[in-house]
Amino acid sequence: MEIILKEDIIGLGYKNDIVNVKPGYGRNYLIPTGKGVIASESAKKELAELLKQKAVKLAKIKAEAEALAEKLNGVTLTIATKVSNSGVIYGSVNSLQIADELQKLGFQVDRKLIQVKDVKEVGEYVAHVRLHKEVSAEVPFTVVAENAPAAPAEVVVEEAPVVEAPAEAPVKETPAAEE
Repeated sequence: MEIILKEDIIGLGYKNDIVNVKPGYGRNYLIPTGKGVIASESAKKELAELLKQKAVKLAKIKAEAEALAEKLNGVTLTIATKVSNSGVIYGSVNSLQIADELQKLGFQVDRKLIQVKDVKEVGEYVAHVRLHKEVSAEVPFTVVAENAPAAPAEVVVEEAPVVEAPAEAPVKETPAAEE
């Protein structure tokens, strides 16, 4: 007996597959529970039309994901966070902060699609964004210290120009008035 599956069944097949099963299994379990329907000619035509429409929708979604991936590949983020004196971040940088930075740049990306390894120090890293099962993008980002201690300003001491005193004019001895 041929059955069109309406959901994934482990060991039998996936949704919208046409499978051959024993008549008792199909009539007593699959059809009454709504997990399958009899694969008549009209049901097969309906399935073919459904799959064709679904393929068009999936192609559109994939094209949108590829366009977004192209835009994301040219983006570099800078994330400022609080850092200890030794350069270690308080907490860590995660997908939520990256999603917020992307949103500031005008990209709507769900944080659940962003994969980041543990970021606990200041430096340069790469986040992987899974936009579709076949499309992903890499977004490089730099973690910088937001509370970096101000570098001491270099004090430039200008030396006062040395002004040489004019050489003393030779003192003329004037004859002392005779007394």
